[in-house]
Amino acid sequence: MRSGHFKERTEQLIVLSDSAPVWAWSAVLVVALAAAPYLLNAYLLSFVVLILITATGALGLHLLTGRTGLISLGHVGFLLLGAYAYAVPVAKYGLSPFVGFALAGTAPALVSVLVGIPSLRLKGLYLAITTLAFSFIIAHLVLQMSWLTNGARGIQVPRPEMFGISFDSDIRFAQLCLFVATITLFGVLNIERSRVGRALMAVRDNDIAARTMGINLQAYKLRAFMTSAFVSGIAGALFGIYLSFVTVEGFPFLMSIEALAILIVGGLGSTLGVVFGSIFIVLLPEVGRTALSLLGENAAKLFSTGANELRSVLYGVAIILFLRFEPRGLVGLWGDRKRLWVNWPLRF
Repeated sequence: MRSGHFKERTEQLIVLSDSAPVWAWSAVLVVALAAAPYLLNAYLLSFVVLILITATGALGLHLLTGRTGLISLGHVGFLLLGAYAYAVPVAKYGLSPFVGFALAGTAPALVSVLVGIPSLRLKGLYLAITTLAFSFIIAHLVLQMSWLTNGARGIQVPRPEMFGISFDSDIRFAQLCLFVATITLFGVLNIERSRVGRALMAVRDNDIAARTMGINLQAYKLRAFMTSAFVSGIAGALFGIYLSFVTVEGFPFLMSIEALAILIVGGLGSTLGVVFGSIFIVLLPEVGRTALSLLGENAAKLFSTGANELRSVLYGVAIILFLRFEPRGLVGLWGDRKRLWVNWPLRF
């Protein structure tokens, strides 16, 4: 049983983990995910890909909402912008996928400055409404700029070829999504343990005290907006490739609610909670569909005809139940179970 000990150096305080079992289990998880495309059928593999893409996008919102405390309902706007920033140069003008991914992150990051600057003095509901309006503005501009985006017709997006490797197959594309999700996760973890990450936490917990300590609130809020938009744009590009067709209808407002549900269900402010929440939210509609199918054919038809409406209901119920009974989210439940195991049998 591990016991507490004093930290003697700064490096010990900011290390990702000082637990050998944590590193061992993390390595086992990465190996399992790398082997999953070869072991799962196409149907199950599609859920793995969706979880990886969803987790990547949710990590972007986590930096803004979970770590900085800025509530945003415009997450889908950055996803949509990233998807088109990749699709237009790659699919329409034949440029390299490297250029497409660079623009998919850079374009939303630059546009986020236009959203972030007017929102620097806004908090809570006012900021959420501002970002919500931004997402609708982006969707409207995409439809109106048909000379560039093909309007409502959308753009067909092929699977990329990079490093001499074609990601045309589902297995290769799943490996690409795993690579991006892993890099994003480690990037977010390293941001959190850096000076910038600690400043973002200070802004979230008490912005007045943070300003008193010399933290530039405007600069760090803009950094949070830009970093969140960059990560979200990459996730949007991956989702557009997964759909093979980028259009406004493929990025409904429900995706913003889904991202917030991930943070709440997983555990607000926790990176591990983002991973747990992504798995839960992606699989929740499938669990609901299976449950309805057990009630009869008519119930199963209800899900097929009103899938988006039922998904909204499921997300709403999940948010309400977790806020009422387990505000710490899935990561809180995980912590309780882990303490039971570590302290066994003294816990009983």
